[in-house]
Amino acid sequence: MTRFVVVPQWQGSPAPRAMLLVDGADAIAGDLPRASCVRVDVPLEAGEALDTGVLRLSALQRIRGIVAEQLGSEPDGTVVVGGDCAVALPAIARAVSRHPSLAVVWCDAHGDLHTPDTSPSGAFSGMALRAVLGDGEPSLALSGIDQDRVVMVGARDLDDAEEEYAQSAGIRRLFPEDLADPDALADAVSATGADAVYVHIDLDVLDPAVMNGVNMPAPFGAQVGELVAAIGRLRERMPLAGSSISGFAPPSPAAAIDDLGAILRLVGALA
Repeated sequence: MTRFVVVPQWQGSPAPRAMLLVDGADAIAGDLPRASCVRVDVPLEAGEALDTGVLRLSALQRIRGIVAEQLGSEPDGTVVVGGDCAVALPAIARAVSRHPSLAVVWCDAHGDLHTPDTSPSGAFSGMALRAVLGDGEPSLALSGIDQDRVVMVGARDLDDAEEEYAQSAGIRRLFPEDLADPDALADAVSATGADAVYVHIDLDVLDPAVMNGVNMPAPFGAQVGELVAAIGRLRERMPLAGSSISGFAPPSPAAAIDDLGAILRLVGALA
């Protein structure tokens, strides 16, 4: 049975309504098997930047340690439910420690490729994928993930600095329309030479017509059925070392209900 670690972290988000991510994580958890879930107690205080370019860094460092400790006792295939995108980092660190040739699939409308020097907001969620690649704030950056083993899916709203980095680094990218071919994702990951894969999904990768409860929607996103099919084909060809889903920020409990059907389809694909 798949295990779920629920991390209602909001401190990495740039959104004015960032704390709605707490409600979103709890809403998803409410529809998961209770016996399979563990909820991490995330401190609600904002934390301090500690003279760095990362807002709320002290809280992010503390939460990362708590999540890493919890994941140490969880099996491969555990799904982390956030919260903001930064919840993926301790899970990816754990996965690469077990699978040194790990590939990372990052499904997100945004690049998340900033560093503290280029970020317009200072929010770590916008730096999360860059930190996966070992850059940025040293206390949060990972090691062991090569840019050649990263596949960005659905990214269509990048700042100039992010676009420049993605192109110069040669990061593999699939756009929403590419998912019409259900084998496109599996082919892209296979081309990395990896022997296992981690999949992260920020729900804003989906088109706003099918996912309302996100803080930073971007038009012309992925369709639920196509993303589910792509993940299914990927799992047929490569072991899933772990996964995460983040970015659910419903404005009310009633609004959450409208989106949970789509979210649970994605959770089912990961589980």
